[in-house]
Amino acid sequence: MPLSVKICGLSTRETLDVALESGADMVGFVFFPASPRYISLGVAEDLGRQVRGRALKAALSVDADDALLENSIDALRPDLLQLHGNESVARVRDIKAKFGLPVMKVIGVGTKADLAGLPGYAAVADRILFDARAPKDATRPGGLGEPFDWHLLEGLALNIPFMVSGGLTVDNVADAVRITGTGGVDLSSGVESAPGVKDPDKIRAFIRAVRAIDTKLVNG
Repeated sequence: MPLSVKICGLSTRETLDVALESGADMVGFVFFPASPRYISLGVAEDLGRQVRGRALKAALSVDADDALLENSIDALRPDLLQLHGNESVARVRDIKAKFGLPVMKVIGVGTKADLAGLPGYAAVADRILFDARAPKDATRPGGLGEPFDWHLLEGLALNIPFMVSGGLTVDNVADAVRITGTGGVDLSSGVESAPGVKDPDKIRAFIRAVRAIDTKLVNG
């Protein structure tokens, strides 16, 4: 099955078009004010219409209350909710039940201990996204451009799909896929020229690199 490619933190019509035309399977939009990739509800509505079913839309939030989630859903009409904060298993379950949308829970990974809660989340979420755990003094949980030790996921068996994020580049994404066995990759800061500023050429190059991995897997 082809690898799923997600480009996250898109904020302009131009870069969204590049991601879609290059074959992104999923595009992510950030509803977290502390992020340089944050977009307003009005921009989200505009960009959401632009997707027009060409890819899945993910609404990223961080420990959001129901009002923020509802507003982002009304604006973007997402296909799934990406929960990137410290949401508990119970909160993930409640969000999924209340809003009736698939949920992708993000788990920050720094050591093996960070995977202790994985079974609980896997029981209620529809997807898991493994990202590098943010430093204690970080002002946001993701988009920091740092990889984690992919060997921590080696041999991982989950009954739901999972993706890998954090510090991925055209040079290391093949290793990340090989080591983790992931079914998808998620990139944000790795295709930027500055925080929050997506680079069209980097988007194209990254998606080409992932499709080259697909070709190698098919051809053995």
